[in-house]
Amino acid sequence: MQAIIEDLFDNKPAVYTPEHFALFARFKQALNAGEIRAAEPDSSQASGWRVNGWVKKGILLGFRIGSIVDMSIDPNLQPFLDKSTYPVHRFSPADGVRIVPGGSSIRDGCFIGKGVTCMPPMYINAGAWVGDGTMVDSHALVGSCAQVGRNVHISAASQIGGVLEPVGALPVIIEDDVLIGGNCGVYEGTVVKSKAVLGTGTILNRSTPVYDLVRGEVYRATDEQPLIVPEGAVLVAGSRAVTSGPGKDWGISIYTPVIVKYRDEKTGAKIQLEDLLR
Repeated sequence: MQAIIEDLFDNKPAVYTPEHFALFARFKQALNAGEIRAAEPDSSQASGWRVNGWVKKGILLGFRIGSIVDMSIDPNLQPFLDKSTYPVHRFSPADGVRIVPGGSSIRDGCFIGKGVTCMPPMYINAGAWVGDGTMVDSHALVGSCAQVGRNVHISAASQIGGVLEPVGALPVIIEDDVLIGGNCGVYEGTVVKSKAVLGTGTILNRSTPVYDLVRGEVYRATDEQPLIVPEGAVLVAGSRAVTSGPGKDWGISIYTPVIVKYRDEKTGAKIQLEDLLR
């Protein structure tokens, strides 16, 4: 499958044949089952993760070969038009996924684990991987190819960016048991290690360093690796003063995420999710 997909991606044929569509259907089925994924754990990498560029090529290939079709339940009241290759993901009660009524959407071609709860309205894009027991709250987004671990809580209005292109770029990674507070944003291939906690309004990307008040370190993305948030870190939205030029004279501070502590039993008790919700 990998070899054929890479050849199709790199050498566009004049016409896509029924065999090509059948290949993509098998590819998408493997994505839905979690048998293949856009990125996977790899202890040999500094980030602990390896991107699977050929899987991203397969996802992009689906957009290339698909045609725009009417997916509306009622085209007069609420039209939906999208690529024929990416309808909404189909579920049954046996999948053990809760999709609470109210306008949520999960695109085909992503893995959704057992016990995942989707509160309306939220959206999960193609290529994403969401582990068992995770909560995706109202108005939250899980972007294309984002990898979200087990027992993660993505709070209301938070955005987990994806990174589909370029194909060699690592997507956003949220490891197991992470709590993402409300109105947070994690973008540009950031890796949030297990059991970390992002306080309300925390934004993480390649451009903004993270200041660790506990260990006295500053974490930045480099050309070789993304921003990596340490395991168990508790971050809040902070600021640092501009120390030169007009910014200093005007008393201006700029945003920065700050690690104020590392997760302990007291932190765990405060953020524990109610089992009754699951």
